[in-house]
Formats: sequence, structure tokens, C-alpha cells
Amino acid sequence: MKQSRITSSVSRRKFVKSMAITAIGAPLTKNFNIMDTQKGSAPGDKINLGIIGCGDLGTANLRACTAHPDVVVTAACDVWKDRLDPIVAKFKNTCTGYTDYRELLRHKGLDAVIIGTPAHWHALQAIEAAEAGLDIYLQKPMTMHLGESIAVRNAVRKHKSICQVGTQIHASDHYRRMVELVRSGNLGRIGTVRTFFVMNEAPNGIGSGNNNTAVPKGLDWDMWVGPAQKKPFNPNLVKNAFYHCFWMDYSGGWTPGMAPHITDLPVWALELGYPTEISAIGGRYIIKDDSDAYDNHEVIWRYPDLTMTWMQSSTNSYGFDFLRGQKSQRRLGIYFHGTNGTLLTDYSTSQILPEGNRMEGMTAPPQSIPSSPGHELEWIECIKSRKQPSCNPEYHIKVDVPIELSVLSMKLGRSIQFDPKTEAIIGDKEAARLAIPEYRSPWKFPTQYLNK
Repeated sequence: MKQSRITSSVSRRKFVKSMAITAIGAPLTKNFNIMDTQKGSAPGDKINLGIIGCGDLGTANLRACTAHPDVVVTAACDVWKDRLDPIVAKFKNTCTGYTDYRELLRHKGLDAVIIGTPAHWHALQAIEAAEAGLDIYLQKPMTMHLGESIAVRNAVRKHKSICQVGTQIHASDHYRRMVELVRSGNLGRIGTVRTFFVMNEAPNGIGSGNNNTAVPKGLDWDMWVGPAQKKPFNPNLVKNAFYHCFWMDYSGGWTPGMAPHITDLPVWALELGYPTEISAIGGRYIIKDDSDAYDNHEVIWRYPDLTMTWMQSSTNSYGFDFLRGQKSQRRLGIYFHGTNGTLLTDYSTSQILPEGNRMEGMTAPPQSIPSSPGHELEWIECIKSRKQPSCNPEYHIKVDVPIELSVLSMKLGRSIQFDPKTEAIIGDKEAARLAIPEYRSPWKFPTQYLNK
């Protein structure tokens, strides 16, 4: 049976602590007390939901969550009133607006929060949400640095938050069929996986001449920048998540922006741990615009039993077997190279190229992975059952860390050796130091969560 939500008479933090001494799987007694009638309250079997970051991605997650009948939108936060006010107006009977996320985290009766802010905010806000006893839907990339990934995972673990990282494609039936196929053994032993994401924004990128533009009225630029290095306001930077990926300090570039969706499939299907060596090259070669991220990035991840590669280009959209016409457009793909054959797949299509007759007589594996109700709705159901969703940080850190280290390897211009057991960079003091970000004052990195 699904466990009920808590009432206003018991703080959620005390409730979470009490679960540690409750037998696993034992139902909780439902509390039928009438909650406060003030704005933002809801019956005890409802989930009071907040949102931090009311841009395109955050509001899309919010729409998906509100499809669940037990969700009540209780609080919303954005540093830009033009984005905050429409959300508050839409849910005017229950929703309180905030411009400082720390005030939202203290909102009375709040149960869960969507974090849809730019990537440079993810770690700090997720950790503070976990400390507040909230469940978390955290947009990808989970974080931008190795130290942040470990800290978020450890904070969620310590405070027993139910956390889903927002790689929505993970919920697709197509990905489930690909996982079953890879695990069936039909492809044989897989020695190499190749992944890529390409598009062509050359040479003008997002445009030039917009730095030092006046900050719009109602936008707190200093708070938007937060713990990252402060740069002049640029209207392109605040447009949406697509444009964030052209700046290093606020996104890490296009590899953290898209690789979590794409490398998720091989990490899932092959049950990969951490890589032991990460080698990357790349740079900003062609694009001339206001942004500063690399426009080409090539990565090799060495795992104990296979190699995985990544190619990202913002200056050419050639898609190999996924070309599908000559139009310049965004393309992506994943190749599993096995001893019996190669699987080519993307978000919705697949093809198998056998090695001669090695796959003759093989049939598609039976469907064994149930369909998802949707990435956000899975999270809502897990909040009620108190079971972690499929893309919780314990899983997703295996996706996140290789990506973060690939960007660091490119910056340093050398390979990084990584110890999966200690979750530490080895033999490179500079890389180990840079893997833990230094936040802009007065924000401080939560070093207390670096130890397991």
C-alpha cells in the first residue's frame, strides 16, 4: 500500500527520521487531521510541490507533475519576476511566490521541489533541499563537477530524500527495449560503445554584441549568477537551457548539456561503473560569438572491459548512419559494437548490422522492463511509496562523473586516472583540486558532504 503524506502537525524532517526505525515496507498510519486552511496547505494525502527555476525546462517538469491528482503546487521561485509571476498566477489559489530559493525551502508544509535552474546552481540547491527534508526532481546535468556529484549523492543519501535526475528519455519504452536487447547477449561481447551529438551553429553561434546589455527590470542578476563566476549580463544567457550550453561557467558546455541523455543508455544497459581513465581533447575553434564554451569535444572513457567514446560538435551536423537527409540539424546516436553485430540506435529508432552469419536464428528478447508512467510521474509515485526512482543519484552519478571528468580532461589537456573504489582522481593534484569548485563569495561549497 502507498504510504500517506505527512500533516502539518509533524515536520517532514521528523517524519523522515522516524522512517529509519520503521520496518521496510511497513505501511504508515494515515493521519486524517484537517490541515491549515492558509494558502499553500493541502490534505495529508497530497504532495505540496514547489519549483525553483520557472524557465522552459522547469515549467515543463511542473506540467508533467501536475498531471498527478495528488500534486498541489504550493510554492514557486525565480529570480526573474517575468517568469515567476505567470506560475503564481496559474496556481493562485495555492501557490506563494519567492525570489530567493532559501525562503521557498522554508515554506510551511512543503514536501517536494523541482529544481529547474541553470546547472551551476544544481548542487547547492539540491543539497539545501535535502537538508530541508524535501524530495527533489533535479534537472540534468545533475552537477558540473566531480565534488558536486559526490556531495549531492551523499546529501540525498544522508537525508533520505527521494530524488530523480531529469533525464526524461530514460522513461521511454524505446530505451527499455534497447536495454533488453543489449543484455540478451545477442550482440555478443561488446568491446566498444560510440556516442555522439552534433549540430551546426558555425560561425556566428548565438550572436555577438550583447554583453553588457542592461539587466531587465525584475531580474536579480547577482542572484542568477549565484556561486558561479560573475560575467556581464547577456540576454542570450537567460533565454533557456539551449543557450546556457554556450557558456562554460553556467553549464559546462554541450557535453554536460546533452551527454546525460545519450550516455545514459550504455551506462544502464551495460551496468557500467566508473571509468578508470578519461581522455579528452577539444576547444573553441570556429564559433565567434559572445559565449565561451568549446565547439568541438572528443572523449575516450576506459572501463575495465570496454571503451566508450563521445563526439560533440557545434560546427558540423553530419550524423553518420543517422544522417536522414542532407538538412543541417541536431543529430545524435549510440553504437554498441559487439562480437556478433552492431546495434545503432538513437531516441526512437534502431538497426542491427550482423557480423556475417553470427546472428542467424536469434530472436528479439522478451520485454522484461515495465513501462514508465513518465519520468516526473514516476518520481511522484516514488515520493508516495518512499522508494527511489530509476534515475536517483546513486545510479546517475555513474552517468554524471564521466562527463564532468571529460570536461576537466579537456581543460587540462591530459588524461585523468580515476579510482572507482575511492571515487577519487589519482596521481594528479591539480585535477583533484579543480574537481571541487570554488564558489563565488558569499556562497560556500558544502565540503561536509564529500565524505561517504
